[in-house]
Amino acid sequence: MEAIILAGGLGTRLQTVVKDVPKPMAEINGFPFLKYLLDSLSKQGITSVILSVGYKQEIIKAYFKDHYLDMTLLYSSEYSPLGTGGAIIQALKLTTDNDVYVLNGDTFFDVDLKAMQRLHTETKADISLATKVMQGFNRYGTIKIESGRVIAFEEKKYQIESFINGGIYLINKEVFNPFQLKTKFSFESDFLEKKLLQLNVTAFRSEGYFIDIGIPEDYHHASTVFHG
Repeated sequence: MEAIILAGGLGTRLQTVVKDVPKPMAEINGFPFLKYLLDSLSKQGITSVILSVGYKQEIIKAYFKDHYLDMTLLYSSEYSPLGTGGAIIQALKLTTDNDVYVLNGDTFFDVDLKAMQRLHTETKADISLATKVMQGFNRYGTIKIESGRVIAFEEKKYQIESFINGGIYLINKEVFNPFQLKTKFSFESDFLEKKLLQLNVTAFRSEGYFIDIGIPEDYHHASTVFHG
């Protein structure tokens, strides 16, 4: 199994507490956040990871090099902003599987990837999306699910309880064929939301632990969760 980690973010909202490193390299208990992501992927049987890197990418390359645990690491370098969609398409060129996981480098979601893959295959999904029920929040947009299929994305607003997009995807590479000539676009807003009703997007529900270190308070909370 192969995975792409989007690790090119600048981390603007974290700059008050984390400076001069890419956001996935933010230190938590002496190790970069990215280490904890890679640890989890290795335990779940991922054998190859493509790191989509941009801002200060040399820091990531110097730290992790070409192998980590039992995984091969490859780098897809972004020298001008491609958006999440352009970054994914560029990284997919380094993959060999038809179905590839895509994760955000600043989010940890404890998802059973093999179970997600089984559902993806059973439902003949174009894209499977890991979802989680959250309570009492306004920080995330929400999704509507009908008969196991994602049918709508909704804007951020206060929710008593709703499903959120956990930021882990299993993508069949063929869905991007018409987009191969596009070099810069948002996977979420330019592709997924606009093409949603033309695609079979399966919702994989997980109750696993979820944290997004994109804001200082959650970054600080991560130190109580992750231990080297």
